[in-house]
Amino acid sequence: MISRRRFLEVSTVAAGMAASRSVATAAAAEHADASLPPSLAKLKSRKNEPTPITREERQSRQERARQLMQENSLDAILLMEGTSLRYFTGIRWWGGERTFALILPAKGASFYLCPAFEEGRAREQIANAPDGEQPDVRIWQEDESPYQRIAQGLKDRGIVSGKLGLEETVRFVFADGIAKATSQSAPQVTMASATPVTAGCRMIKSAHEIALMRLAAQVTLAAYQAAYLAVKDGMTQPQLEELVKQAHERLGFTGGADVQVGEFSSFPHGSVTPQVVHEGTIVLMDGGCAVEGYQSDITRTFVLGKASDKMNSVFDIVLRAQSAALAAARPGAECGSVDAAARKVVSDGGYGPDYKYFTHRLGHGLGMDEHEWPYLVRGNPTRLQANMTTSNEPGIYIRGEFGVRIEDDMHIMENGAELFTPKPLSLEEPFGKA
Repeated sequence: MISRRRFLEVSTVAAGMAASRSVATAAAAEHADASLPPSLAKLKSRKNEPTPITREERQSRQERARQLMQENSLDAILLMEGTSLRYFTGIRWWGGERTFALILPAKGASFYLCPAFEEGRAREQIANAPDGEQPDVRIWQEDESPYQRIAQGLKDRGIVSGKLGLEETVRFVFADGIAKATSQSAPQVTMASATPVTAGCRMIKSAHEIALMRLAAQVTLAAYQAAYLAVKDGMTQPQLEELVKQAHERLGFTGGADVQVGEFSSFPHGSVTPQVVHEGTIVLMDGGCAVEGYQSDITRTFVLGKASDKMNSVFDIVLRAQSAALAAARPGAECGSVDAAARKVVSDGGYGPDYKYFTHRLGHGLGMDEHEWPYLVRGNPTRLQANMTTSNEPGIYIRGEFGVRIEDDMHIMENGAELFTPKPLSLEEPFGKA
């Protein structure tokens, strides 16, 4: 038995060691702060600001999905690993070649299909899903067909005819297996796209989702500005990317950016060629972060030192194109018309026609995926609705010289649109006045 004196001795030593560790940790943090550029060191964490999506919110999403199923003549939808599964249930799943799925009927209870050896992991996550209190989890062994389990589950729900919608990222091997199994046991069930349901739900954001995306955009812009203020002549591309990453971490989130310099900024998604920042060269940063699963996607283009007249002229055209798209974006406007508004400014500025210099669509939907529905592209008749969110990112890319892109995240409101972040002023003031 340990004596009281010995207990006190051990306790004192343990307390001393804990205090030493605490002091050492604080000292290490202080040293790390001291080694950072001042613009990064002064950043404050915002990680405690967002609130997670709740089970009740996901329940409302499932109810909306059921409504859209009926409007689109779907009897059920099938979701596998990926963003839509997480959107409707909160489940984060990876499973490779093994079938794990949620089948959500338009009427009646949902059911899950799960590899038998993964049942424990699955039930841990399903417990937090809308139907997690008494879930219907159907397991299959390694030598059994998961597709027959799905077909049987559909029959148990009275779905022996009609349409089963498959989420758009379901791989062919799974879609083919499901189709063959249902053709044998429920030949009147046909496969269809679940996109009218999944995108139909995910395209329209709640006030909570908008708040998360607004914070993500603010965090990324603050990280960019801190990195920009620390840029020096001779800094390499990886060094600047590391600054952006560290700045996001200081703000409490995981994020980063791809950096392209000089002539390589004319490649919209970059080059593998090593690059170095020098006075008078264009620098393009494109990236973002995630806040509770919701993405930001922002691009800033700047010059270290003084920009040339041509650079300034191109930047001004791109900035006006972004403003024209913002003005054109409102409920009822076709997605293609917003692209057209920006493209007209670019063409009228001498950088047309069509995709010659403005080489990509104006923008893409944004949410839990960095690229999702809807797409602001020529020919897309989809009409914008309030609380859709997209990127707004016109660009001009002159091969062998430089490229300029300005990208902010855009929120469609009841009577127009807003950007989550302030627009830049110029290549030399990409974040406003110092």
